[in-house]
Amino acid sequence: MPIQINKTVIFLMGPTASGKTDLAIQLSQQFKTRLISVDSALIYKGMDIGTAKPGKAILKKYPHRLIDTCNPEDSYSAFDFTRDANTQIKTAFANNELPILVGGTSFYFHALEHGLSKLPESNPKSKEKFNQLLKSKGTIALHQDLKKIDPQAANRIHPNDTQRITRALEVFDLSGKTLSELQGNKKPIINHPIKKIILMPERGELHQRIEKRFLSMIEHGFLDEVKTLKQNPNLHENLPAIRCVGYRQAWQYLNGEIGKAEMIEKSIIATRQLCKRQSTWLKSEEDALTLKISNPTQASAFINQ
Repeated sequence: MPIQINKTVIFLMGPTASGKTDLAIQLSQQFKTRLISVDSALIYKGMDIGTAKPGKAILKKYPHRLIDTCNPEDSYSAFDFTRDANTQIKTAFANNELPILVGGTSFYFHALEHGLSKLPESNPKSKEKFNQLLKSKGTIALHQDLKKIDPQAANRIHPNDTQRITRALEVFDLSGKTLSELQGNKKPIINHPIKKIILMPERGELHQRIEKRFLSMIEHGFLDEVKTLKQNPNLHENLPAIRCVGYRQAWQYLNGEIGKAEMIEKSIIATRQLCKRQSTWLKSEEDALTLKISNPTQASAFINQ
């Protein structure tokens, strides 16, 4: 099918386990596409099973850009993502491809559409400081500290979101200004029309899929995958990669901190909580085609409007 659009970028969004990858592939059978992953977990090499990364056969036939871009110990920021995604979008247009950005990391989508604030850069010394604070005080106490410094940011950031809490505190520590103060004068990264497709099955259906998928991950060697990661001396439980849902709980299980049944239960609960946060954010999106059931015909018609 010819692309009857003028350099339009497609955002294919949805909570975890909603079926985004399958719909992206179905659209790739109708359009000449460039699939660009918008997922803060799929960037990591060696983290395949627990992230529900598309299989090698699928990726060979339908390549997804920005998958396996870095090692789990590497730092990869939203700025890095917007730079890399923008490069992929430009390449798509140069090749007369339709860029479909597919994933569930809301902050990445938001950064592309609305831009990023000019924040002080992190550094190894600062990261170590806040990693140590996280170990000694815990997430809840740090969230309380943030509430005293920047109540506006604390209200936006979930009390369990360690990465964003420590980053907000780090910004204040490095600059003397709060995250809320600095988050102004943003410019969009994408200067093209954006069409949004949201895949949003019923909540009960999502919960069933999440449980079924995680149990399948266990059967297909997820714990062996985490054992391999634990052999890397550069990895520890406070890194963003290991804080991904499922990995954190499996890490605790392999450390002997929790039993297997508790690990499975906590992983499923954490994934459902992630799903809820993603769904809440997506409900605020306007001018999007929202599908309860994957419908490539309806999605392609929307793209061609």
